[in-house]
Amino acid sequence: MENPEERKLSSTTETSNFTAALKEFEKLVELTAIQKKEERLGLYVKNEDTIDYEKFYDSVLELFGPEIKSQDVKSFYRKLSNNPDASVDWCEIFGYFLSEEDALASQLDEENLVFLISRKQRFPLSGGRKRDVVKCLVKIPQLNFLIIATQKGSITVFNSKMRVQANINVTDTSWITGCDYLPQLKRIVAVTERTIIIWDYKAQGSSQDSCFVIKPVDHCLLCVCVVPMTDRLGRDDILMGDDGGFVNKFTLSSDDFGLRQSKHKRKAQSQILDSKNFKSVKRKLHNDWVMKINYIQPLHSFGSCSLDSTHSFVLDSLKRLGDNTPVREFSMPRGANTFVYCIRANVIVTGGDDKILRLWHPNISTKPVGKLVGHMFSITELVTNEKDQHVISLSSAKVFRVWDIQTLSLLQVFHDSQGGPGDMQIYAMIFDQNHGVLITGSSVIDMYPLTRMIQDTKQIPHSHDRDINVMVYNRTFHQLLTICSESIIKVWELETGHQIYQIFDPHGSNVEVTTAAIDKSGFVLATGAYTGTVKLWDFGSGQEMKMLFEGKDWKEDDHCLSQIAFVTTDKKNHYLLLALEFNGKIKLVQGKEEDPILAVVWELPEIMPILIQGKHVIHLAVTSNPKTMNLTIPEVELTPEDRKPVVLNISPGISMEVTCFDVLIKEGYNLIATATVNGIIVLWNFEMSIATQLHIPEDAFNLNLDLDPTRLKINAILFLFRSKEYARKMSQDSVSSSAQSGGLQSSKGKLLKDVLPFTKHSAISLTTLYTDIYARVLLAGNMEGHVILWTIGSFLDPPHEEKKFKQQIAWRGHALKIVNVIYVEDKQVVLTCSVDGSIRVWHARNGHYCGYFGQRRKFELNQVSDFILPCDVTERPVEVREESKYTEKKQKYEYPLIFDRNKWRKMSSFSLLFRRPTPKPFDVNQEFKFFKTLSSPKIRRTVLERSQTGNKEAGVIFGALHIYRVPSPTSLRFLPLIGADAHKESSENFQGKKKGGRVQHTQGRRRSLRRSLAPGVNLISAFFPAIQK
Repeated sequence: MENPEERKLSSTTETSNFTAALKEFEKLVELTAIQKKEERLGLYVKNEDTIDYEKFYDSVLELFGPEIKSQDVKSFYRKLSNNPDASVDWCEIFGYFLSEEDALASQLDEENLVFLISRKQRFPLSGGRKRDVVKCLVKIPQLNFLIIATQKGSITVFNSKMRVQANINVTDTSWITGCDYLPQLKRIVAVTERTIIIWDYKAQGSSQDSCFVIKPVDHCLLCVCVVPMTDRLGRDDILMGDDGGFVNKFTLSSDDFGLRQSKHKRKAQSQILDSKNFKSVKRKLHNDWVMKINYIQPLHSFGSCSLDSTHSFVLDSLKRLGDNTPVREFSMPRGANTFVYCIRANVIVTGGDDKILRLWHPNISTKPVGKLVGHMFSITELVTNEKDQHVISLSSAKVFRVWDIQTLSLLQVFHDSQGGPGDMQIYAMIFDQNHGVLITGSSVIDMYPLTRMIQDTKQIPHSHDRDINVMVYNRTFHQLLTICSESIIKVWELETGHQIYQIFDPHGSNVEVTTAAIDKSGFVLATGAYTGTVKLWDFGSGQEMKMLFEGKDWKEDDHCLSQIAFVTTDKKNHYLLLALEFNGKIKLVQGKEEDPILAVVWELPEIMPILIQGKHVIHLAVTSNPKTMNLTIPEVELTPEDRKPVVLNISPGISMEVTCFDVLIKEGYNLIATATVNGIIVLWNFEMSIATQLHIPEDAFNLNLDLDPTRLKINAILFLFRSKEYARKMSQDSVSSSAQSGGLQSSKGKLLKDVLPFTKHSAISLTTLYTDIYARVLLAGNMEGHVILWTIGSFLDPPHEEKKFKQQIAWRGHALKIVNVIYVEDKQVVLTCSVDGSIRVWHARNGHYCGYFGQRRKFELNQVSDFILPCDVTERPVEVREESKYTEKKQKYEYPLIFDRNKWRKMSSFSLLFRRPTPKPFDVNQEFKFFKTLSSPKIRRTVLERSQTGNKEAGVIFGALHIYRVPSPTSLRFLPLIGADAHKESSENFQGKKKGGRVQHTQGRRRSLRRSLAPGVNLISAFFPAIQK
């Protein structure tokens, strides 16, 4: 046994060792803070001494031993990374804080928190009863309603904007203890200590008349829930727990409340119903109060919890209520006050007076699968956020804790500190999954929004402080590079959206970087500046490798680079770059391994004067320069015939500079496609040494001062090529260009498809194009921030059918011009950047917004996010759906017959009168001239002439309708009488012929025709004969 001196010596040694460990820890923190500051400034270069999280964690374990929790180290490292200047205390590494405020300060900054407490909304209770508190909250996702029941008998229905839809004050002496919604009966059920209340919140008139009271009950009811059964129409089952430990099941039918009464009967008035008339069953499952009951539909079981330490939680089928079979029981010290089920994790979380959250597997009742400790007071409520896999727990001291179910780590702690000491505690709490809001009820209603919901919908996305000039994607490292007009290069991680490093003034102070490109390997970055200089960088470290210096006689306006692209080469550490200057010249820049600088090798010859003469194919000659003959793209020049000086008969105000280009060097192809300001597309074929004019507008060389000089400008051009590696058969190469008019053109010698994007607006100039490596998707962005997506996979295969070029979706991504769009195949997302300084992420299939680069929280690229829009976008995506093959056949409608005047004139009415003997009343439709002249309507081929607009005083709809001038309706003149009068007339004519001879017959005939050709027509007697008395 140790003596006191040895014990004192050992304690002194431990103290000295701990003090030394603290000093080493302070040095580690200081070095980490310095590194993080340099990383923020873009001055830090990674090396072997770089302190990342793994190295930091290993150093802490080495200093303090394995007792340190990883989640405490992770929280400490995150705090240090996000704010290197923040004050830290060594005790935080052990998870200890001086107060709850210190614990909150140890969390991430406010934007990193799960709930944004500063955006909390508070609503007072409606009803006006003093000292009343919310006892129950129920969210109805289908109707987007919120039901609130207070302790003193007020039940209120709120809509999504927290406006009162219906309200009732129950005239009962007992307090309300719970409520729920009956989906089949479309009513609200509430329980008091001695009664069951059924309220029809949609009924007109007095609310008391639509309220039913069921009593008596054997015990004091404490909670209620509805069993959702979709197969039972007009009937709902409710479960109730009481103070005797019983679980009661009541069946409520529409017949019990007179819901099927006729409309002529008076409305159901408030009445008391006997509980014995209802079908019910109950069973004693607990030895103490039933605190909460709920039906868990995925498990097809009900759950009930109690303060009983032995029968704390019961989970079983509804059939167990009607028999004495043993039920599945979970035991825990001091019972359980509440429970909740997480569907995705398939765990049940319970909490009670022992201040511990226990996680249970539904089929294992002997031992919990996990425990969460941290609350200092009794746990009263639990809710889950299914999407983020979070559990929110509430204690009786109004302290909220947010836990991660998957990692069992604490994410956030906050306290409802706005209420005074006399305010009531929080009795109810729910989480609105649709809107991402935590709702609590006490003497007021509080709503805590998720931070990501506020960031996505309220905060303006912000990635750069200035306009973005460049955005390129590195497929090798899955990283994104962007450059703003302030000449700041930022590299982002695609998975998280966090910034990796940044470079300030890469081409010197006050020199704007205008373009950039990444080679195929992903290890080399090239940037081009306003001064015409080009630099090569190591993408991983951000170190400069080579540079093309500015010429002595250069002018900044002439040599400003607008586009650069890498040219593939077989030599290692040998780089070729095509650079397009603002003056329209395209240069080939070479960087050899042995050369410390970059050099311009050749320039493309000027061929526009030759094209103006009408020559469509220009033959080129490869130069004899030995330095350029073996390059991937050899140096070419015009033939001696084309080099002769030519006098151009065009206006000097016409611009013909090259605005964009694209390169295709694959599988025997060695092509460059260029486009100009006046809309000319030229294809350079270096295998055949020819330059071909593919497209030229009709007025390319005509100057019209009344029109925009850039109306024909082509902003982007792109090769659509599918290699043998990704296609079942070889497809033809084509060129896609985006013009100022807003169209797309795909061509190989001839125009294959001219596309006008379908959006909610008129044709808008397109600014950028992008396709995936398989050439299956084509993306475009326009001047007003729209993103358009086409599927072109089968269109590239001959024959190029227009139906295969399909637009799938279009959405508004930004409020201003889009600079570039990128499609990431493996993540199925679209990246967009704009002059507004933001880089945004969208789901490619539906156009849903995921977030922006630079936000605090991580992206959720693999999950289907809720449909939200940034604060500066209000338009919903427009999906172009293809008609189904079953709906292609349109229904043929049978139009009513109309009177044909031409047919009437050609037909003899006299011959119809003597064709048959006297017709019967209902046979006239086949005997008389009027019915013989009826025919199907003729489709009008000419447009109706509009005379004037409608009357604005008629209203918004009818006042906006146009009034058209149409021919006057067909007159009913010269129609024979039909029916009894006609029969009488005919019979008199025949009789007159027999009695009076020829003269009487002629007079009677004229009188008959005169009467038959009268304007008045009586068709009623033919269709509705007189009924004899």
